[in-house]
Amino acid sequence: MTTSFAYDFAANHKNSPFQGKVNFPTGVFINNEFSAGSTGKTIDLFNPSTAQKLTEISEGTAEDVDRAVKAAQDAAENRWGQNVHGTERGRLLIRLAELVEEHADELAALESLDNGKPYKFARGFDVPEAAANFRYFGGWADKVHGRTIDVGGDKLAYTRLENFDVVGQVIPWNFPILMAAWKLAPALAAGCSVVLKPSEITPLTALRLCSLVKEAGFPAGAVNVVVGYGQTVGAAIIDHPDVEKVAFTGSTAVGKLVMKAAANNVKAVTLELGGKSPAVVFDDANIQHAIQATAFGIWFNSAQCCCAGSRIFVEETVYDEFVKGFTAHTNTLKVGDPFDEDTFFGPVVSQTQHDRVSGFIESGKKDAKVVECGEASNLGGYFIRPNIFLEAPAECNIQRNEIFGPAVTITKFAKGADIVKLANDTEYGLAASVFSENINKAHKTAHRIKAGTVWINQHNILTKSVPFGGFKQSGLGRELGSEVLSNYLQPKSVFTQFTQ
Repeated sequence: MTTSFAYDFAANHKNSPFQGKVNFPTGVFINNEFSAGSTGKTIDLFNPSTAQKLTEISEGTAEDVDRAVKAAQDAAENRWGQNVHGTERGRLLIRLAELVEEHADELAALESLDNGKPYKFARGFDVPEAAANFRYFGGWADKVHGRTIDVGGDKLAYTRLENFDVVGQVIPWNFPILMAAWKLAPALAAGCSVVLKPSEITPLTALRLCSLVKEAGFPAGAVNVVVGYGQTVGAAIIDHPDVEKVAFTGSTAVGKLVMKAAANNVKAVTLELGGKSPAVVFDDANIQHAIQATAFGIWFNSAQCCCAGSRIFVEETVYDEFVKGFTAHTNTLKVGDPFDEDTFFGPVVSQTQHDRVSGFIESGKKDAKVVECGEASNLGGYFIRPNIFLEAPAECNIQRNEIFGPAVTITKFAKGADIVKLANDTEYGLAASVFSENINKAHKTAHRIKAGTVWINQHNILTKSVPFGGFKQSGLGRELGSEVLSNYLQPKSVFTQFTQ
């Protein structure tokens, strides 16, 4: 029997801005219909704020993936892809954007319930940006063009940009609805049919989105969603011979496995992976602004961001002032119920994540001075107070590895030191930030840092029109911006000989 999720926010969360009821199917979504997974088994979901069981959803399997791929291939051949002009694909994407906006309060409440992030951030950023991505790429759908090439004589050559028929997409748990939009929007704009695997920890908004996809008018098989475990559903998507391209967002360790598996049948791959992003604060920065911006850069989403500014480097002349101000500011950020307007820190997403992050924090306490900030939550759940580590050695665990939770290192650097060498001393290269009122210094530093995104006097600012992705072991390819369309298109060259 197909599972469903029924929930009354008014009865369970008196402080939630959304006071409605939800009731929607949570099975596997194939050919615009929900059904139970092939084995009938289910996956338990937990509320990270209370650690209590929230509901159960259908567990997808490799057999379900095969059904989804067949549906996607049938759509590509008969109802989608090159059968549908870009203008119509764009219209459907824009309609989906409108539906997401119409259901924004509900989707934000589901995101907070399922993921633990504060409602004000889900409603103010995640959901509006998801809608904006669908609208933005809806605008690009009819602007996919090849070119003509002069090859001389009585010959003509031109190129076509043709979509992959079926793409597999695997998204993480930290920004569930936004990552779904990041992946779905450009693929659908290009004309690809999609088999999407959301995280089995936080699938509710992706599953709710399925009903909106159908309501928007997308043909059966264009979008298919199978929730299951990585070693079954994820592996089946990557291994399937009829999936021509895979887009994955997640950890670098798993990304390497995806890349190896995709090599078995030379599948195209894009990877958006982990980070250990530096934030460099020079002594000529606006220190109060730098404190607030770097605090947001690390603490946003309980530091469960791949581009979080988890290594802060501060010039020695302002180090003490910065540490004092950063600590004081962090202490003003409330840890607590995601539905409270004043909450900044929700819980981390799961018991597994809580244990992992706590292990890093205990390790860091052996290597550096730690300042634990904020008041502990009394709600139960997977809450972790923010931890600031001072002068941690460069080679210690918390300086080298991605923690993906509320812990940050602040390190002093000498005036005149080659700070870029320190900033680049990591296997990652996803993002970085530079704080300085000297625009020449700021830009010269930004140009030398090996990262896919470098912010100046800000951190963690992402938008639909600017490409995002990593250098080094932070990934391959880009999300966002017009550049991402190339992930889902293949150039075909056509030569013509004019005859007499």
